Amino acid sequence: MKSHKRHLKLKDYLVSGDSFELIYDASRELLYTHPKPEESKLSGYYPDTNYISHTNQKKSIFDFFYHVVRYVSVQRKLRLLKLYQPKQGALLDVGAGTGFFLRAAKKRGWTVTGIEPNLSAREIANSKAPNTVFDSSRLSRLTANSFDVITLWHVLEHLPNLDDDIKVIQKLLKPNGRIVVAVPNFKSFDAEYFKTFWAAYDVPRHLWHFSQPSISKVFSQVQMKLESSHPLVMDAYYVSLLSNKLKTGSLRILNSLWIGLLSNLKALKSGEYSSLIYVLKNKN
Repeated sequence: MKSHKRHLKLKDYLVSGDSFELIYDASRELLYTHPKPEESKLSGYYPDTNYISHTNQKKSIFDFFYHVVRYVSVQRKLRLLKLYQPKQGALLDVGAGTGFFLRAAKKRGWTVTGIEPNLSAREIANSKAPNTVFDSSRLSRLTANSFDVITLWHVLEHLPNLDDDIKVIQKLLKPNGRIVVAVPNFKSFDAEYFKTFWAAYDVPRHLWHFSQPSISKVFSQVQMKLESSHPLVMDAYYVSLLSNKLKTGSLRILNSLWIGLLSNLKALKSGEYSSLIYVLKNKN
């Protein structure tokens, strides 16, 4: 198809070493990973010991930095949700990981439910917010129109069946509710700088790679529209650290901080931050 062109060729640095391509879909202004692993084999690309969002480990300076960024990010996310839902209601977090966000939301008065496919992460999450986090099969059994807010924090890029999954998720939302997603932005400066070593490509765990226009196009199929977007400025530093680790074997802390700063400074003019939060609502 003319609207689908090869963007980059890269490999899985974390687990398999397998090679993949990123294909640009001009009609939706996004990239997708090719070939896409069979859904039954995807879990093999998520080793519990190496995938940081599935553990609570703090063994290295990088782990420490991740947890600091996560804490700051969660507080900001909760403040953002309050802008759109001043009276805390029912919250669904898809891809809950180890439950750090859910626990914080529950403490703030939200009635929380989480979906997490990884067993180890789900067990940790339920130790923090007991009996609130379930496996993926529960998603299709939840009651329609029952959630005020549905969040997907760096999860949309992992969904095997993007269009179908969005339809399922949207049906769970109350008419005046919000879907809030955070995803990396492949048009950011740090993505351009690191190219095949940009950690946020993370193939094949990341099956989809979004630009800002692509979010509106993807959600328009379920009659939702973009209400607002918000930068995640700390992600530029975190991703640069991990990208340098992939590229050189070292975190190169000073260089990573410089590239992160440069990315954010350039984004002040271009709007192309390393990652962004998008708030979406129903059109009608």
